[in-house]
Amino acid sequence: MTLAAGALCLGGIVLFVCLAAYALLAFDEPGAAGQAGLFDAYVWRVMRFTLLQAALSTFLSIVLAIPVARALARQPSFPGRVWIIRLLALPLGLPALVAALGLIGIWGRQGLLNTALAWLGLDQPISIYGLSGILLAHVFFNLPLAARLMLGGLERIPGEYWLVGANLGMRPLSIFRFIEWPAIRGLLPGIAGLIFMLCITSFTLVLTLGGGPAASTIEVAIYQALRFDFDPPRAIALSLLQIALTGVLLVAMRLLTPSVVEGHGSGREVRRFDGRNLSGKAGDGLAIVLAVLFLALPLGSVVASGLQSDLWKLMGDPMAQQALVTSLVIALVSGTLCVVATALMIRSRQVALAPRRPRKLHRGFAGLISMSASLVLLVPPVVLGAGWFLLLRPLGDVAAFAPLLVILINMLMALPFVYRVLEPAMASHSARTGRLAASLGLGGWHRLRFVDWPVLRKPVLMALSFACALSLGDLGAVALFGSQDMVTLPWLLYSRMGSYRSTDAAGLALFLGLVCLALTIAGTPSAAKYDQGSKNAAA
Repeated sequence: MTLAAGALCLGGIVLFVCLAAYALLAFDEPGAAGQAGLFDAYVWRVMRFTLLQAALSTFLSIVLAIPVARALARQPSFPGRVWIIRLLALPLGLPALVAALGLIGIWGRQGLLNTALAWLGLDQPISIYGLSGILLAHVFFNLPLAARLMLGGLERIPGEYWLVGANLGMRPLSIFRFIEWPAIRGLLPGIAGLIFMLCITSFTLVLTLGGGPAASTIEVAIYQALRFDFDPPRAIALSLLQIALTGVLLVAMRLLTPSVVEGHGSGREVRRFDGRNLSGKAGDGLAIVLAVLFLALPLGSVVASGLQSDLWKLMGDPMAQQALVTSLVIALVSGTLCVVATALMIRSRQVALAPRRPRKLHRGFAGLISMSASLVLLVPPVVLGAGWFLLLRPLGDVAAFAPLLVILINMLMALPFVYRVLEPAMASHSARTGRLAASLGLGGWHRLRFVDWPVLRKPVLMALSFACALSLGDLGAVALFGSQDMVTLPWLLYSRMGSYRSTDAAGLALFLGLVCLALTIAGTPSAAKYDQGSKNAAA
């Protein structure tokens, strides 16, 4: 029964993705031949810009994260260090559209920084639109992720290493070269690959801050080809190119990412002896303060702008109320489906591998389940939406299918994250209780109620809250299928920004951000557990 349920979930996911891919490959419209040249100048320009912005974003995020991670590792008694580490987690639960609005409030033409420059008599404002704005937004999201993962690696260095370094009188440069850098270097391929994949599939930030066709990534170009130009051949060519690029990246990440080798020690308490002089404390403090300002100022801008809007009037707006209800229903349904399907697949994988010598068929089935967690990275949401748009177009108004498609696409979008939260917890629980439950004859509902749920409740709720927050803040799927009959909070926010109703947009951004952050915080029991989950995801 368990294997059948897992196979059903796996088959449904594979079928949903394959039908979208089939629609892209099989599309043939009279007169469309030659319109979708895969190697014409436009496609090459979009591909070059996509790779350029992803490479630069990855490089800047990693280079700037190294001093922040080192400073937090070297200064364990820095004032408010625990809250600073928690601040690094906030961008992960923040909708991209809300972050973009906060960055505009600081770096935009009328933002805080340009206002200060004008006050100083400088007439050349900083432009947040185009490549510079995309890089700024990507660093805002990915620098905290890289810093947290590097900080975890630095904190796992055995205490004996620091004692030997102090006895040898190693200077800061030598400590970084021989102790810190080896720990960071082992994590870099995985961190860089993850950030590069997130940047190459970025949609909302590029759509908001790109500033026009000159700064379009492949996913934005797919959206424009379908939503505005209605050029399916062009969308197909770009979708196939996106699939090829993400496929190559996933293979490269798997081949190039080495196993992280931890240093061996006797469990001695970690005490660092470097960074205690005045220059060390000043340098570390400067790195931490600059990172905090870089992250906190846009968040503060969202809060300040939102509080200046008429929140009561906005909450009484029928369209805003409809958008809120629609967003919450889609988030709850997609998040629940994602958690249930993922849990069933993980459990069926455990059952398939339970025998001492599993059959080849069972090993293959378990491998397919593991691969399904990365399937959505190979076929991003915009590409899935493009395929289903073409598949359903002959049946009539595609908007009639919009709610179901948005729910399913959001479910797949959250699958990799939910899998990485539930799989370690379920594997550990099964190893501890599997044999005992089998010997007692516990199974089905009784095992779920008395054995599994009390232990797995926290990781399940964490996965559910994170999946709901991702769905609630998503703009990619609803951008293709949204209409007057189905408006979500992100789509309403984007529409108000496009119509220059900045006051309403600020209020919606504050409300959306608070709801998503509340969901993320509710599912994150503590900073320590979050750090462990991040380490597992990076591995």
